[in-house]
Amino acid sequence: MTPPYNTLRGSDHMIIEERQSTHVYRQKRLFTKEELEAKESLCVHEQPAYCNAACPLKLDTKAMTAAIAAGDFSKALALYEKITPFPHILSAGCEAPCEGKCKLRELGEGISIRALEAAAVRYGERAKKRGLLRKKTKKAAVFGIDLFSLFLAGELAKKMYPVTVYCTENDHDSLIRTCVPDLSEEVLTAAAADLKKIDIKFEFNADPVAVFAETALKYDLICASYEVANQLYPGLEIDEAVMVCREHKLITGKTEGVLGAAFGAKKAALSADRLAQSLDPSNTRGDEGSVETKLYTNLEGVQPSKQIPCDTKENAIAEASRCIQCRCDECIKGCAYLQHYNKFPRILTREIYNNVSIIMGDHMMNKPINACSLCGQCSVLCPNGYDMAEVCHMARQNMVYTGKMSLAPHEFALMDMVFSNGEAFLCKPQPGYDTCRYIFFPGCQATAIAPATVRAAYLDLCSRLEGGVALMLGCCGAICDWAGRYEMHEDTVKFLDEKLESLGNPRVIAGCPTCKKQLSRHEALGIWEVLERIGLPEKAKRADKPIAIHDACGARGDQETQDSIRRIAESLGCTVQETEYDRDKAPCCGYGGLTQFTNREVAKKMTDKCLERSELPYLSYCMACRDRFAREGRESMHLLELVYGTSAQDCPDISEKRYNRLSLRNTLLSEVWNEEVEAAMLGFTIEYTQEAEIMMDDRMILKTDVIRVMQSLRETGEAIWDEETSLIVTRARLGNVTFWVKFTETESGYLVHRAYSHRMTIQNR
Repeated sequence: MTPPYNTLRGSDHMIIEERQSTHVYRQKRLFTKEELEAKESLCVHEQPAYCNAACPLKLDTKAMTAAIAAGDFSKALALYEKITPFPHILSAGCEAPCEGKCKLRELGEGISIRALEAAAVRYGERAKKRGLLRKKTKKAAVFGIDLFSLFLAGELAKKMYPVTVYCTENDHDSLIRTCVPDLSEEVLTAAAADLKKIDIKFEFNADPVAVFAETALKYDLICASYEVANQLYPGLEIDEAVMVCREHKLITGKTEGVLGAAFGAKKAALSADRLAQSLDPSNTRGDEGSVETKLYTNLEGVQPSKQIPCDTKENAIAEASRCIQCRCDECIKGCAYLQHYNKFPRILTREIYNNVSIIMGDHMMNKPINACSLCGQCSVLCPNGYDMAEVCHMARQNMVYTGKMSLAPHEFALMDMVFSNGEAFLCKPQPGYDTCRYIFFPGCQATAIAPATVRAAYLDLCSRLEGGVALMLGCCGAICDWAGRYEMHEDTVKFLDEKLESLGNPRVIAGCPTCKKQLSRHEALGIWEVLERIGLPEKAKRADKPIAIHDACGARGDQETQDSIRRIAESLGCTVQETEYDRDKAPCCGYGGLTQFTNREVAKKMTDKCLERSELPYLSYCMACRDRFAREGRESMHLLELVYGTSAQDCPDISEKRYNRLSLRNTLLSEVWNEEVEAAMLGFTIEYTQEAEIMMDDRMILKTDVIRVMQSLRETGEAIWDEETSLIVTRARLGNVTFWVKFTETESGYLVHRAYSHRMTIQNR
């Protein structure tokens, strides 16, 4: 198949061509259905709370408790009435298995859920019924009364069946007392009042067995108390708590306890409803009763507290406020990306899966896919190891392959990588060696931000390591890997491997943890490991002050690197303060995964997330992290700056970063290898207003882009006069982008006032 892009190399520029649109649409599944479901199952945030799972009636205990904590007893009552037609009876006699599962019991006393249920019933006001609900045409009858059959009559009435109850009792009070003999007078009176309001017809003072023969045939659903059922059909055996006697078309049950009766009645009512519709009552019933939950709730930071008697509204609110609202949000608490989109991994994965599956149409999830830093923090925070980075990375690769991922979000970063491995690339053995034992690979960000530090580190390694230390200035390939440009990554790997082979396959000494990971196929070491072995240089700068260490996401899972950094920092006099999210739990600074290029808002939140952990100066061992923090005004330093007593330019803009790489390359060629590089002369000058420089850095327009636009102007003479601003405007198409420059002329050249770009193609007619 034709690759989705081609990299074209020219003498003066390089571009990455996007795959042209065709009528042939590629499709490649991100996951199989089984793989998707297996991945989604790892996310437990939608699992029921421990108390909810323990309730066979499926009471949303968490929501009820939250409503009471907010003082909304009527909402709490409405939630409670969803599970039972007789809230007074259930709340008074429920055995409350939910209380035994309360997570707070691990610290001491759990929530008094049964008391809160009673408070909801006592203080809540029932919502008024709106309109008339249509009754069903089929009718039900209940012969005899016990707690099970009472609940069953109520459940059938809730399902809108006309229900008639035949019983020997003479009124509602005596009926309630027969079913629940140990109720207090207050609850009994309230329960009887509830019973009168329910749309059930009671035939009091009736003999259920005697009237059964003459009245049963009038009804479509026939139910009976267990005692009456045994009188009607002697020797009736019930294996389960509730069963449908199909032979006799009779629904009955034998249950224990108030909760058992309520649950049994709910099951029986479902069976009756199925029978009324001529359906098999045993099919597709879902998970009935108590269930096991996979929920994970972190109790770190939760203080134990004692139960509060719910004898007043205020006390009930206070007791409900003790509830910690069990949930699993470990990943969202630590990840700015998930916080920004306010979606749990399972939901995001499903949306990304659907996005990738779209053949024609808008791919609305492309921006969220590209906003992930691919740092893998979520996989460490999640108790089940859910890796959102893996999903987003696979989605990028998939959509690049199928031509559904625009080049635009990643183009500048990719072109920057091409520059690092092209014009600014350097690969040389140490003078006096044809092949070397080691090769120093500082990484593209270190050479762009702190060239003096890279120079000092290389000269130090050359002077103290035996066997020769080669130098390679370039990019490890992380950029195109993050962008999902798998073919470009394969080309980069091949390019670097060939260069390393030409030097005798030396062992890589990486100056960046991400480079170390990318080059692990060459048994890469971190320079920090080497410095621990050979000792720090004599000019190492001491920093006798407390600092907070930010662990680079490239070092996630690399405990030896994390430990080594701390040992070196302490040997330099630093007092290391650990932060809430450190080591493997550390968040990304916003550079990883190219987030700062694709979604600046999310990248800013990631940086803020890192910095909120401490007010101390930050020590990092990734130059991109050091740069991101410095841009936010935080005192920030790289470990190698302390080691070699150098300081990086605080916040170089994108043009200065390229200049630094090129300048370092040329300086080292001259100093170390005695090779002079002739500088190209423009023949004219270009100056920039401060507004223009800020604008260009914000819009990722390089000074070299402006130079080429002005060179095009001198060749073509094409420009227009803007009367409103009194500026001259010119443009040029460079690769995939058209650049516009607004300027005035000076004696020796031009003064640039503004610059902007877009991907529109302009044709002269």
